[in-house]
Amino acid sequence: MSDILIVDDERDIRELVSEILRDEGYETRLAANSDEAQAAIKADPPAMLVLDLWLKDSKMDGIGILMWVRREHPEIPVVIISGHGNIEIAVAAIKKGAYDFIEKPFNIDQLLVVIGRAMETARLRREHVSLRRRDGAPGVMIGLSPAMKALRAQLGKVTRSNGRVMLTGPAGCGKEVAARFIHAQSARAEAPFVTVACAAIEPDRMEAVLFGQETAAHGVVPGLLEQADGGVLYLDEVADMPPGTQSKILRVLVDQTFMREGGSERVRVDLRVISSTTRDLRTEIAAGNFRQELFDRLSVVPIQVPGLAERREDIPPLAAHFIELFHQTQGLPKRSLSDEAEAQLQAMNWPGNIRQLRNVIERALILGEGTGPIEGRDLAGEAGGEAEEGRVVLSGGLATLPLREARELFEREYLLTQINRFGGNISRTAAFVGMERSALHRKLKTLGVNTASLSGGNARAREAEEL
Repeated sequence: MSDILIVDDERDIRELVSEILRDEGYETRLAANSDEAQAAIKADPPAMLVLDLWLKDSKMDGIGILMWVRREHPEIPVVIISGHGNIEIAVAAIKKGAYDFIEKPFNIDQLLVVIGRAMETARLRREHVSLRRRDGAPGVMIGLSPAMKALRAQLGKVTRSNGRVMLTGPAGCGKEVAARFIHAQSARAEAPFVTVACAAIEPDRMEAVLFGQETAAHGVVPGLLEQADGGVLYLDEVADMPPGTQSKILRVLVDQTFMREGGSERVRVDLRVISSTTRDLRTEIAAGNFRQELFDRLSVVPIQVPGLAERREDIPPLAAHFIELFHQTQGLPKRSLSDEAEAQLQAMNWPGNIRQLRNVIERALILGEGTGPIEGRDLAGEAGGEAEEGRVVLSGGLATLPLREARELFEREYLLTQINRFGGNISRTAAFVGMERSALHRKLKTLGVNTASLSGGNARAREAEEL
């Protein structure tokens, strides 16, 4: 959708306008009447429409086509041209949704200015739709680890209210999934969920994207706030919001009204706001980068979303979810995880959290051979270095220690990894490593490991469950 459709019953006029616009780098298509115009729009909607008001031998005149376009394709700006125009016709066309009105014979410079502004309007509208639909996956919470059970319980409590929620946690841990879960379980589930990617929008365009634009001559371009009316506005990475915009958003939170850029009347909306950040906002406040008042308004209910290292039990079901997802969306083979690959994934470091796990699974499916289970060798490059078969790569620090110290350090780290892998479940850990549970407790005590602090403090609780 990057071309301009020119509709005029006079061949010379439509070809002249086309030549002028092509000289400026635009792509154009031509239509002589309403039938040709509707067929062209249905086949491939243009970025904008240049439309003559008076069309001979046409089922509809320009106003009729304008009203049809506004009903079927409201995102397409329409510029009206006519040799019979007057101020009343111009006002009537704009009231019915035209972007602007140009009278024949037109000035080329004026035409190009109006076309340029209309194309920018079309780009803004497409960007708004794209931002709104970005990553529109449902909020499915995968995992039964203690950390996920606790998170799901917290989220369940806030779904029943309209309270503002601040989601914190490391990058890639699933904060937007948590926000979508709140939306999907709330009374606003059928209303819009609109994402504002604060870090992705240029600071000087933030307010136009959020609040929309309005001029007396060119009409209204709704912003994301209006698109979210009745639903949820999700402020992703809110710490990246420019200071000037922070003040205006604060006012919206106070009275649920705002003014579009260039507008003269206040617009009222009904919004629930959910925010997220990877930063410490109190540090940002102390540095003068974030407003204390805005933090107080947004962080009514703060919720910490755990990183993947805190929920290693969930790695196998998450991996299975991504395998199914890539099979459905990309046609990649639907492979399972071998026991070796599963253990390796659970033992890895995950600084990129769920997003990193998704990438690892996608890469293994793309580069792997066959349709059998994903093996540990398919993930060897992810683990930080390959070794000859039957050997283990030692870290530099471990390789410099005497045997006894190295053995104790290895045993400690190995057992901690397995305990974390099984979410603090001592019985399952003992069964996997081939020890009696009492012997594992003694070994951990010898190695100076406090089981009460393992896996987010869940080892004791899990042990109690086992009993």
